[in-house]
Amino acid sequence: MDTLQIFSYTGVFVFAVTGVLKARTKRFDIFGASVLAFCMAYGGGTLRDLLIGIRPVNWVNDNVAIVIVLTSTIITFFFKLNSSLIKKLIFWIDAFGIGLFTVVGIQVALRNSIPTGYALIMGMITATFGGLFCDVLCNKVPALLKPGQLYATACLIGGGLYLIMIKYQLQTETSMIISVLITASIRIYAIRKKLQLPVI
Repeated sequence: MDTLQIFSYTGVFVFAVTGVLKARTKRFDIFGASVLAFCMAYGGGTLRDLLIGIRPVNWVNDNVAIVIVLTSTIITFFFKLNSSLIKKLIFWIDAFGIGLFTVVGIQVALRNSIPTGYALIMGMITATFGGLFCDVLCNKVPALLKPGQLYATACLIGGGLYLIMIKYQLQTETSMIISVLITASIRIYAIRKKLQLPVI
């Protein structure tokens, strides 16, 4: 198992847990929670694979990832947590999840000979569109589109830094870890300080 797979599986676990926690805020049953976990874990990666022409999409032949989603769904579903703790967990887990999936998305794109600029966009899509699909299923305005979130911005900055580091041949694993931490830190800081892009 290489570093990319480890980051990918960690991201799948993190986002599956986030999906179940979001389902709990809407009082979904275990099937609904599983659907949200699946969308959160695979939505962005599926769209990325379709856009860059990977057929079948990566998760179709990956039994390990499916087991991770189902296991994390069942475990999280049966943990009894109060609503305030759930919101805090979603916030922290999601921040690191987008960092993990930004790096994974970029690496998958680069391995499929996608140019650097588009690889960065694929990283952002991988990290954010699962959450967008989840929010739509929960009948909410996607956090990706709301002011004061800096969702995509955090991914683009962290992902851009990752591309610079690998261009200058910094060790891949080190570059990945730094990128995840930078992306998560920007996201956390933006929410804490209520930073936002200009609003129309």
